[in-house]
Parts: sequence; structure tokens; C-alpha cells
Amino acid sequence: MDIVIIYRLLISSFRPLPSPFAKGGLYRLTDTRRLLPAILLVLIIGSPVDALDRIRIAVSNPNMPNLTVAVAQKKSFFKDENIDAEIIRMNPNVAITALATGDVDYCQLFGAVVGGAIAGLPVRIVAGFLDNWPMTLIAQPEYKSLKELKGKTLGISSFGATPDVGARMMLKQAGLDPEKDIKVLALGSDAARLTALKQRVVDVVVISPPADAQMEKQGYRILARAYELFSFPYLGLGTHTKKIKDKPDEIRRAIKATIRANRFIRENREEAVRTLVDWGKVERDYAHASYDALRNLFNADGSVPEDGLKLVIDQARRNAKVTREVTPAEVADLKFLQEAQVELGIKGR
Repeated sequence: MDIVIIYRLLISSFRPLPSPFAKGGLYRLTDTRRLLPAILLVLIIGSPVDALDRIRIAVSNPNMPNLTVAVAQKKSFFKDENIDAEIIRMNPNVAITALATGDVDYCQLFGAVVGGAIAGLPVRIVAGFLDNWPMTLIAQPEYKSLKELKGKTLGISSFGATPDVGARMMLKQAGLDPEKDIKVLALGSDAARLTALKQRVVDVVVISPPADAQMEKQGYRILARAYELFSFPYLGLGTHTKKIKDKPDEIRRAIKATIRANRFIRENREEAVRTLVDWGKVERDYAHASYDALRNLFNADGSVPEDGLKLVIDQARRNAKVTREVTPAEVADLKFLQEAQVELGIKGR
């Protein structure tokens, strides 16, 4: 509101009182009821509006599996919780380092956060988004089974990241030893891996939808999908232990926003697809295929299945060559999730 208007409202709340010392007289209140609106206006204008809590969230790729935070942003679920979220694409090894140093506030890479916690980094999982992995092994057209990959080259994002772990687990299902039978190259982003496959730098890559559907249409062969072989939590919300200590309310609000986003994704196919098209820059047909393939992997309550978490912990221990037992409490803090579920009226699993 114009400051001049406020000034006039204030002045109108006073009237002159005749005085022998001044022509205009002194001023006195005419009516406290007239003054009250002016005081309220000054308080409103003069008081700073509560600023949104600004957070940075690291994602590995703008694709269907990572859609939770994109939907939470587009549908204003974050703003409903007084949060201004910036979504940043980072390679997994960079993302977990940024989370540990505080350069980002949250990270969606479930396995990387668990692995980091086991390695001693001050990070913890606070919620789950996807109950299983949407990882796909897609190979050159001439390969028809996983067993044919013995002695061949696999393209991953980075060593120890979730796609790397998922690919190795799929290969083990076929009786291959990923440490001895396969050569592994860390290539970075989805785009880099697909380019390497097209140029025959590698024989097979691990990839997420919608890239698998795109490549299959071009003649490449899908050899395995992780969620058809085993159950393993894939994406969630990880944060720093300092934030857990200093900003528990923010964590709870961030979890509420992402749970709402997951439920929206499950219940609104066309709008979820539009978000994926805009955010991931993919064609609508492929976005629909990705949605239909992965929709059921998005959970509706943010829960982290205990048996799945144990599998993630065991895999991370093997990768890090850690022989001691690791408890869930060392890698996850789910009390904020439980509080968020209560506030949303959701019964967790």
C-alpha cells in the first residue's frame, strides 16, 4: 500500500486541541477505534513477511524416477510448506559429496546416502520415494541374454552409485561375477551412456526410463529390468545430520511436500506426464511409456520398507568392504517421516 495513504490514515486519527501556545493547537486522539486500523496497517507494512525456507535438492537426472521433487515444485507443494526448492542435476558422486559438505540440503540418491553413512559421512535417509529400482540393462542388438555379456563392457554413471549397484545385482542374477566377468566404465549422465552405446564404446548400459523405451524403438535390446528381479528401495530423501539437529521442522515439511507429490503422480497420469515432458525434455509418447512402466513404484506414504533397507545396507557394506554389522539407525532417521505421516493423516506401512 502507498505510504502516503498510511500517513493520511494516521493523521486522520487525530484532531487539533485548541491551545494558547500555538495557532494550530496540540494533537490528541479523537477515537481509539479510528486509530486501530491505522496501527494494524503500520504493523502489517512494517513487519517483514515470513520468507520461504530456501533449499537445494540434488537429483541424478531429470527423468521419471526423479519426478517426485519436480512435481512437488510445479504443483506448489513445497510452497505450501513454506519452502522454496531449487532442483540441481548432479552426478551421484558429486551429489553425495555436496550433501556431506552442506552445499546441497537434500539428495534423492537412496543407495548413495546409505553408502555415505556407512563410510562415515554425516548423512542420513529420512524418507523413501520409490520402493524398487527402475534400472534397465539395455544392450547392443546382437545380445539376447545377460549370460552373453561375459567379457563385455558395461557403462554406468559412477562407481558405487545406485545404477552401478543395480547393474551388478542384475548380472549376479544371471550367474555372472561383475567383478571378474565384466569390464565397467563410469560415463556419467544418461546421455553420455547412451552416446557410448550408440558409438559401441560399450556393449551394455544401465539406464532409467524413458531412455530404455527410446533405445528399444531404435533396435537396442532390453535384457533385464531390476524391479522384475528383486525388491530394493531406489530413491528417497537424504539429508545432513546437522540439518536433522538444527532444522527438524523443515525436514518434516519437505517430507510432507514430497509425499503429496508421490500421491499426485500415482493419481494423475496426464499431468504427471506433462511435468515429465517439460522437465525431462522428452517426447510425450516416451513419457507415457515411462509413466506406465514406473507408476506403481512410487509409494504413497514415504515409507522405507525394513527388509529393503537391509538389502541396501548389505549391498553398500559389500561395496565398501565393511565387515561389521550396520544397523538401520546408522543410515536412516525416520522419526520426521512418522510425524509427517501423522500430519497428513496417512498410516505408514
